[in-house]
Amino acid sequence: MLSASEFRKGLTFEMDGQVYVIVDFQHVKPGKGAAFVRTKIKNIMTGAVIEKSFNPTDKYPKAHIERKEMQYLYEDGGLYYFMDNETYEQIPLNKEQVEDAIMYIKPNDTAIIKFYKGEAFSVEAQNFVELEVTHTEPGFKGDTATGATKPATLETGIVINVPLFINTGDRIRVDTRTGEYMERL
Repeated sequence: MLSASEFRKGLTFEMDGQVYVIVDFQHVKPGKGAAFVRTKIKNIMTGAVIEKSFNPTDKYPKAHIERKEMQYLYEDGGLYYFMDNETYEQIPLNKEQVEDAIMYIKPNDTAIIKFYKGEAFSVEAQNFVELEVTHTEPGFKGDTATGATKPATLETGIVINVPLFINTGDRIRVDTRTGEYMERL
């Protein structure tokens, strides 16, 4: 069991038959009255985010989330197929389950699939990915001192801001957690 006073970001717990992950939390000790824990929690199955206050002594069962590395194969009719590298079993996931992660994953790349009681509910891309720039405006020589950026379309279709010296055809490293350019390769 997990008490509300032990809540931390990223922790998963069960409440009212649903599984939630803590997005944000704050321990509040008002001048009058009892202390409480103010949280923002996300239902891992539906994706709904709610704000809720807990008594620090409230206890909830901890939810065990299984993380499995799987290979992305292809997209077909709105379903994204991933393969378990050990059993070669393929699982289809819908757009809501792959969310933003699919913008950083190419076919044959590996991703982390999260499961709760054998049911896949979320996809995480690797923290850093290498992608090719498919379109960007040409840069100008000597135009790098200001730290200015320009939009660039990557091979997966996502558009990010890159420094002016990046050209079409360059391979770059992107941080998938923030969506930011890291370096040219």
